Amino acid sequence: MRSTFMGLEASKRGLFTQQTALYTTGHNISNANTLGYSRQRVNMQATPGFPTAGLNQPIYPGHLGTGVEAGSIQRIRDEFIDRQFRQETNKFGYWESRTKAISQMEDIMSEPSEFGLDKAFEQFWKGLEDVGSKPADAASRKVAIRRAEHLAESFNYMDTQLKMIQGNLGKEIDVSTTQINTILKQIAALNKQIQEVEPNGHVPNDLYDVRDVLVDKLNEYIPVSIERMPSGGKASDVAEGSLKITFKGADGVVRDLVDGKDFAQFTVMGTNGQVTGDDITNIFSEMQLTGVESLEAHEAGTVNSTQQAIKQEDFEASKGKLLSLINSYGYQSANGDIKGYYPETLKKLDQLADAFIKEFNALHAQGYTLEEKDSAGNIINPSANGGQFFEGSGAGGIKVTDAISNNPNLIAAASGAAEEGDGKHAFELANMQHKLFADIGNATMQTFYQGVIGQIGVDGEEALRLFSSFESQRLMVSNSRDAMSAVSLDEEMTNMITFQQAYNANARMITVVDETLDKIINGMGRVGL
Repeated sequence: MRSTFMGLEASKRGLFTQQTALYTTGHNISNANTLGYSRQRVNMQATPGFPTAGLNQPIYPGHLGTGVEAGSIQRIRDEFIDRQFRQETNKFGYWESRTKAISQMEDIMSEPSEFGLDKAFEQFWKGLEDVGSKPADAASRKVAIRRAEHLAESFNYMDTQLKMIQGNLGKEIDVSTTQINTILKQIAALNKQIQEVEPNGHVPNDLYDVRDVLVDKLNEYIPVSIERMPSGGKASDVAEGSLKITFKGADGVVRDLVDGKDFAQFTVMGTNGQVTGDDITNIFSEMQLTGVESLEAHEAGTVNSTQQAIKQEDFEASKGKLLSLINSYGYQSANGDIKGYYPETLKKLDQLADAFIKEFNALHAQGYTLEEKDSAGNIINPSANGGQFFEGSGAGGIKVTDAISNNPNLIAAASGAAEEGDGKHAFELANMQHKLFADIGNATMQTFYQGVIGQIGVDGEEALRLFSSFESQRLMVSNSRDAMSAVSLDEEMTNMITFQQAYNANARMITVVDETLDKIINGMGRVGL
């Protein structure tokens, strides 16, 4: 025979279950603006019917229901969309960093400009033409020297600024590596908490959300893969387990980064020690990765095992902010050459400066200086072949010689000795602007530089285009993920009303059963009273 109080128990379960659903709805509403939060739902299920199977059980016309219970509280996520979002994040992180690096270079080498290197060349050639027109005029010679100094200073400025940005990129590599290590450590700590909770049958949805935010952030730096590892015990069917995170490079080698509560750590090494950005000659050589060890082992410094080092060519192309920073800062290739956007651009500037110094000094030495006379007309310094006009090497070292700077008469403007009115050689020096030189690929000085600027412009346009494209794709996938996982206040309000009405109905049912029991207990057996 069924229990008289069976209806009370069924309705009580309904009260508790609808109350759980209401509380979960409130939790969703409270976290509507929390970054990375996934909405949660209560998976309701009917409790086992009455009677249970058995030969001695009473026979009823049907299986009598006993109410409802909250089977689990599950967050709403789509793993396929998560994987797609992280793939787009890899590319977004790479091209975002690439765009910034090229944009900073464009700011320094801004052309066309009234103050750029191309304009400095134009003014320098014009100054030499003025000297050729008025070779005995001291003012023209001084102006030419000032313009030569401005040209050298333009080279120096670009070299200094580009190297400063390159150093900042090195510092950013160091900071990014620290950030990656911190994320790996945090994920391992969350795995540990999850492993402690899940075997007891609980589902720590909020911990999953925090962990997924970290995995998203990690994928912005480097592309990683995840594998879910069950916690065992009495884990719920909807428990997600701990994560095993791996990095698979272009070389096909799979490297473990996190395995449950154990994790690895990165160190960025250059050709001369750890990369910090303080020494730009210490370019990237490899990423050293420790073995996967416990937090205690890392803190004690007892992690000795080292996984295979990661070279630049081991990274998947165009994926992750870290690779973009390495490609911009500079790295040592497999054959030992120095590659990278900034080192290669600086090398081209040095190539231009060295070719200019070499060719201009060689031609200047073929001309003749202006004779110097005292107030009485006596020759103090006779006309002679021109000496070095520029000295130093590279864009950072080029400068006008002190002798030329202090004495404008040493500009070799004449084509013959002791010819005061002869400025023919100054015109020959100015005509260098139209000559092709083998040291810079059979180009003129300015067309070589314009080619460098043009290439930067093309690279910058490509980077911006791809950055915008991947940003749009990432936003599209993010919107799809939000449609699945984000909290909709309208939907939660509807759910809140639904669960409230169900709660009220269960409460009313308890009242009905209570009145029924009151009649049975207090009203029956009173016939004739």
